[in-house]
Amino acid sequence: MIENVPDLLDTALQTTEAATNDADVEVASYMAAAAAAIGVGLAALASGYAERGIGAAAVGAIAEDRDMLAPGILLTVLPETLVIFSIVVIFLVQ
Repeated sequence: MIENVPDLLDTALQTTEAATNDADVEVASYMAAAAAAIGVGLAALASGYAERGIGAAAVGAIAEDRDMLAPGILLTVLPETLVIFSIVVIFLVQ
């Protein structure tokens, strides 16, 4: 399913460009919004999945050595940038 997301976005953008009347433009804009929502949702899901493993490892490292607090927090927050970038891309596309 993840492989189909770029195709869905391309189809939505092509439909928007090829729209000839107001109804076609409205449907195309809804398709583009749906594709963007699916993209952000999948990015958030992947980010949460990545944080699960990183967070567990960070807590273990911090329990053994208190000096690992800053790197542990940094590495735990790092996957969230994926969601931020996907939201920025939505605003750039629209």
